[in-house]
Amino acid sequence: MASSDSAAPAPSKKLGVYLRPYRGRLVLGVVLLMFTNAFDKAIPWVLQQAIDAMVGERFGTVKAMALVVMGIAAGLWIFRTLSRVVVFNVGRDVEFDLRNELIENVHRLGPSFFRRMATGEVMSRATNDLGQVRLLVGFGVLRVVDSVFAFGGAIALMVALSPELTLYAMAPFPLIVLLARFFGKRLYQRSREHQESLARLADVAQENLAGVRVVRAYAIEDAEQERFDGANATAVEASMRLVVLRGLMWPMLLLVASLGTLIVIGKGGSMVLDGTLTVGELAAFNAYLAQLVWPTLALGWLLSVVQRGRAGYDRVRQVLDAEPEVEASGDWVPAGPGAVSVRDLTYVVETPGGGALPLLEHVDLEVPARGSLAILGAVGSGKSTLASLLPRLAPTPEGQVFLDGRDVTELDLRALRRAIGYAQQEPFLFSTTVERNIAFGMTDPDAPDALARIRRAAEEASILDEIESLPEGMDTLVGERGVQLSGGQKQRIALARALLNEPQVIVLDDPMSAVDARTEARILEALDRAGAGRTLILVTHRVAAASRCDQVVVLDEGRVVERGTPGELLAQDGRYAALAERQQLEAELLGEARP
Repeated sequence: MASSDSAAPAPSKKLGVYLRPYRGRLVLGVVLLMFTNAFDKAIPWVLQQAIDAMVGERFGTVKAMALVVMGIAAGLWIFRTLSRVVVFNVGRDVEFDLRNELIENVHRLGPSFFRRMATGEVMSRATNDLGQVRLLVGFGVLRVVDSVFAFGGAIALMVALSPELTLYAMAPFPLIVLLARFFGKRLYQRSREHQESLARLADVAQENLAGVRVVRAYAIEDAEQERFDGANATAVEASMRLVVLRGLMWPMLLLVASLGTLIVIGKGGSMVLDGTLTVGELAAFNAYLAQLVWPTLALGWLLSVVQRGRAGYDRVRQVLDAEPEVEASGDWVPAGPGAVSVRDLTYVVETPGGGALPLLEHVDLEVPARGSLAILGAVGSGKSTLASLLPRLAPTPEGQVFLDGRDVTELDLRALRRAIGYAQQEPFLFSTTVERNIAFGMTDPDAPDALARIRRAAEEASILDEIESLPEGMDTLVGERGVQLSGGQKQRIALARALLNEPQVIVLDDPMSAVDARTEARILEALDRAGAGRTLILVTHRVAAASRCDQVVVLDEGRVVERGTPGELLAQDGRYAALAERQQLEAELLGEARP
């Protein structure tokens, strides 16, 4: 059975955990906000003194208060700017940390995760959703703290001026709390729907860009445009549902907040007439109340930011909490010559319906150090699965695969993969130069001897001459996924990448599936040279390639049905011999028969 390489899932981290490294800066931000609000609350007091002085015809005091207001405004500008810089940068740093953690975990996840979540979905979480988290941590935290100081300071000063008038002014505010609760739940749901629709749109766009050649080749531009239009329309509809809800919320909150101002004007005016308040005190009271209006209105926006941030963080956590199929459980570093053993290997995967599908059953292999083995079989026989279990690209069962006598699950995972050079059946090239694609696995691609090693690996893979014939040679940009190169060129560049670090073991997963007979012959000769002094395991469907190996095993439906040297298998008149005869006949019919 496939081993349980993954440990039990750890509890999901709360967002506050990511704020801990920045506690000092958050405290500084809070202090700056305290000074900001202190300067802000001083302006109505100065206004009160100026108006009362004007009523009393003390114009010298009025001029002095004007200068004081200018000084307070300058201080307010300085502290507000500093507080925003400090707190906003915390949001960006948390976004940076989360994005790094997300990509680090994505690198550890196996094929089963990407069967559940498309690439576009992951990209949306790494961009759109993390952007919402940044707003929550940055602007959201700033607005919450600022609102607490604004409400607390303004209400305290209003009570100091007139407790009675404060009660009248605050009468509508409980209704604001009820509205906030009402809209908050709906904002969260619609924000999540909007972000999920953006993720689906990103996924469709990514698929179309990656498969643009296929779209053009089958002339299905109209169908793909219709599919994109559908995803786009769904995203717009979800966005409009969110906008409509926010559009309803803002006027309602503004209306309720304005009721307090109307009450103060009516009640406060009568208190001025009967001498309970001065004109300056009423003006200051109104100014303090006005300072509550923006935080109150911002409460609606803040709710939207909080709910979108929560929804975004929940979606990001779906990636962060995904458990890798392969855990780096060992710490031994492989140092032997590269002998590979597979003992009674059975590998079972779970089907979407919850059943069990055996891909390999009771497989036994022995490849001595510096020996070579070909794994032959039809499509779906388990060849690639077996190849992926050697460097633990899939969850390798414990006690069934060994390198130099040591269980591969006990070896350091990075060291194991450095010791086994692996070329995939479907090579992936990055959108950079040929040189960087070959050097991708190097620790230091800028080392003085790097180019010489790259050229040597390219020559062993029979691709150097073709690289040098490209417009920019090694510096030629290959385009998205190597779109500028042929299938055979991409496979040989991937082969050069596997040979570059001179590993003890080379595992090649059908590296000649997209090359012609002449190129295949050159690669086979290169493999003879590259295999000298190291262990070679070649997954192939071509007998010409398998015949160059010391041993051959034939797989059928996950089981070894034949094994032996190429000569022995030809003499047995079994599947290997039948396949050799058929491929020889095909080559003769194509005029490419080999001697």
